[in-house]
Amino acid sequence: MATGIRYGIGMKELYGRRKETIERVFAYAKEKHGMKYTQYRRRAKVKIEVGFIYTCMNLKKQAQ
Repeated sequence: MATGIRYGIGMKELYGRRKETIERVFAYAKEKHGMKYTQYRRRAKVKIEVGFIYTCMNLKKQAQ
């Protein structure tokens, strides 16, 4: 169903903008905040760390 929506009328342009918005955030987090690799930790600890990182990224974006 999702594939059908993605290739629908007018969705090609919208899906193309995904690179500019969503993928950029993940690339920035991986490059600048050391999220490229993970250590052997439990899922709960990783979730907390990711939450802190994205909170800081949002605060930095609002401060600009």
